[in-house]
Amino acid sequence: MSTTTNLPYHLASKDFSTENKFTSQLSQKTILDLLNTKSSTSLHHLKQVHAVALRTGHFQDHYVSGTLVKCYANPHFSNLNFALKVFEYVPNPNVFVFNIIIKGCLQNNEPCKAICCYYKMMIAHARPNKFTYPTLFKACTAAEAAEEGVQVHAHVIKQGLSGDVHIRSAGIQMYGSFREVEGARRMLDEDGNSDVICFNAMIDGYLKCGEVEVAKGLFWSMEDKNVGSWNVMVSGMAKCGMIEEARELFNEMKEKNEISWSAMIDGYIKGGYYKEALEVFNVMQREEIRPRKFVLSSVLAACANLGALDQGRWIHAYVNNNSNSFDAVLGTALVDMYAKCGRLDMAWDVFEKMEKKEVFTWNAMICGLGMHGRAEDAIELFFKMQKQKFRPNGITLLGVLSACAHSGMVDEGLRIFNSMEEVYGIEPGMEHYGCVVDLLGRAGLLGEAEEVMYSMPMEPSAAVWGALLGACRKHGDVELGERVGKILLELEPQNSGRYALLSNIYARAGRWDDVANVRKLMKERGVKTSTGISMIDFDGVVHEFKMGDGSHAQMKNIYLMLKNMIKRLKMEGYSPNTSQVLFDIEEEEKEAELQYHSEKLAIAFGLINTKPGTTIHVVKNLRMCEDCHSAFKLISQVYVREIVVRDRARYHHFKTGTCSCKDFW
Repeated sequence: MSTTTNLPYHLASKDFSTENKFTSQLSQKTILDLLNTKSSTSLHHLKQVHAVALRTGHFQDHYVSGTLVKCYANPHFSNLNFALKVFEYVPNPNVFVFNIIIKGCLQNNEPCKAICCYYKMMIAHARPNKFTYPTLFKACTAAEAAEEGVQVHAHVIKQGLSGDVHIRSAGIQMYGSFREVEGARRMLDEDGNSDVICFNAMIDGYLKCGEVEVAKGLFWSMEDKNVGSWNVMVSGMAKCGMIEEARELFNEMKEKNEISWSAMIDGYIKGGYYKEALEVFNVMQREEIRPRKFVLSSVLAACANLGALDQGRWIHAYVNNNSNSFDAVLGTALVDMYAKCGRLDMAWDVFEKMEKKEVFTWNAMICGLGMHGRAEDAIELFFKMQKQKFRPNGITLLGVLSACAHSGMVDEGLRIFNSMEEVYGIEPGMEHYGCVVDLLGRAGLLGEAEEVMYSMPMEPSAAVWGALLGACRKHGDVELGERVGKILLELEPQNSGRYALLSNIYARAGRWDDVANVRKLMKERGVKTSTGISMIDFDGVVHEFKMGDGSHAQMKNIYLMLKNMIKRLKMEGYSPNTSQVLFDIEEEEKEAELQYHSEKLAIAFGLINTKPGTTIHVVKNLRMCEDCHSAFKLISQVYVREIVVRDRARYHHFKTGTCSCKDFW
């Protein structure tokens, strides 16, 4: 077979159309040197070297052909199919070539293809070696191919390779991912020759399966613990929700590496302990441990959730000062952080300057625009990403639909939703239907929203029913709200927010007996209300406020400022919206109740501690009430301040007496 004419692609460029003394005298070493230099970054250069290998006959050499396959399979090129075509033309590939293509498939997130290549390897009688099986176990893990994984384990035993600790640790990790701890433990104990890496993998497997006590017993029984052993325990305990015990272990560690700090920070973030995550990061800085990109991305997520803009900007400056480039992950984390901290301008600046964007980068910017009420811009960016050959995914469509819902763009939202399958090949999921119900409900089209729910191909989730209940509260539909509310109280009997919404609907209708019945039901079921918390970032410190909490050092001055602020607002025509109070009490008591909402305390703190004209940023964990919304519009006018509030649903930019949401939220 001629290697130069039978290939299904054209590689011999004009530069190599005629053989000459230069190409004929090129050695195997020279070609390998060429492949291992510029070919890792230049596809054009790689194809030129490939053509030379074909012309000189060196493609027959397994080291050359295998290295060619390795270069084509580099995830940087996203060219796995081409690598597979080249592999097909390698004459009698040996174990070296097979190992390369198996690993290449895994690196390109094609674990099933990696398993198929192993099958071809068996048919070709290319004997696997100790480098084959760790990759193959990882492929079975990624593909969730439990049955194939067991068969691969049997092959390892037949090949006499079960004593290799690298193979063993990969196999233990695979069994652990399948929650097959018995199989993992058998592999650990096969000949008593397991090292610390194998024990770490076993502990990780136990923790993934929730067998915490067994994991702890194995951990403390280990004589040769390393820093990885402690890291596995800290990370696993945090993932099991045992965050305090994870912190105790973390504090006990005599030696910590960057992974240790990252495990603790990630544990706090995944558990919703964002302030604690930042505290650990600050200690890490004092220890002069240089954080890598994945740690910085995690910390940026904490900043985004807290609205800790100063800390987020510090990380941005840190990356710039240390000459670290912004890859897609870190750049996207910055975009998300700035957007969630109310600085959409800075989010856009980072987005525009990013050289490499991924679909999730576009998603972050689209969702950020939507949350800030910039639906038209979100839709424009949605079409721009398609022009630049980025294919939208389900999250993209969710961001666009949410943007339409928060801006009242019913026709545009429905048009995009109805085109999901036909145009984008994406089947609408529960979240997409929820967005459409929210879109119609916010616009007051409650009947249409209910029709969508009954037309769904799946049973509506509590979140979808919740969107309809929120619309009933907004538009005062007591009858539908009562019906939906009762359904929700059965679906989510421990969700305090559902009781609060139904109570609000009853209270606005003056049905105080029903309000009392809802509160009684909450008490009987042991449901506790979610405390409203508002946070404000000042000089790198996140200050937290709760209604009735007088623990803040400046609370005396805050209450005084609040009193003067309300007095001044009333002079400008402010009238407290007492319909927001869910108690049947005197009007004066209702006004006092509204006055001390957590977001008002945060604004008072901001007015005291920032210079005139400074923008005040507040983050609240719950939905902002209508009274605070009206008050903040007036505050922005009276005190000549821009106020940015992020509540559970969206962002509000108050300026000169108006809000960016145009009173539609």
